Amino acid sequence: MSEQVYVVPRAELFPEGAPHGFFRAGPELFGRIYARGFFAERDRVEEDPSLKQVIPYALVVREGMLFLCQRTDRGGERRLHGKLSVGVGGHVNPEDRADVIHEALRRELDEELVLPARFETRIVGFVNNDATPVGSVHIGVVAVVDPGPGQVKVREEDTMSGDFVSRDDLLLLHARARESFEGWSALLLDRLDEVLAWGLWPGSSTPTPKPTPTSTT
Repeated sequence: MSEQVYVVPRAELFPEGAPHGFFRAGPELFGRIYARGFFAERDRVEEDPSLKQVIPYALVVREGMLFLCQRTDRGGERRLHGKLSVGVGGHVNPEDRADVIHEALRRELDEELVLPARFETRIVGFVNNDATPVGSVHIGVVAVVDPGPGQVKVREEDTMSGDFVSRDDLLLLHARARESFEGWSALLLDRLDEVLAWGLWPGSSTPTPKPTPTSTT
């Protein structure tokens, strides 16, 4: 059996059409993610745009510096080899079912990065890109992480490198070589000031977990 990942039917997630790029949304969208999603075999949904795979995607920000990563050719996802990224994250798996957003986010941060024991995380919005085959089957839940003082580094340095870069240098690199960035990272850098406004979606301080999702094959 292939990896089980969390998906939400596109028609239920975006009944009036999907936005493009970074956007904020009210708690009703989080409600749909919790209530309408289920686990399915990744191999079956990788090319099915009627289902959106949910991906927590976190930016690590410290005093105006952003943690910039680059995938090596030893990383697991061939399509991302050599790409620059301001976000770390990955698929939601059955072990995250207690809270498919926050548990998956915490797990992915622990798998990808070495962070201080205490850090602050905020969900700030979503990122979507239906213009590419890969983007059309994923939806990113965007988080901003303030690690506070202490070491931040890539955990598996054979598959990814990373370091803090100033906001201005990052935006200059983005302007000169946009194609070097992962698709979602490029879209988030288009609206970086809005992403880093450090606010939650309007009218809510935290999404409310819904019934435990089920699996399907």
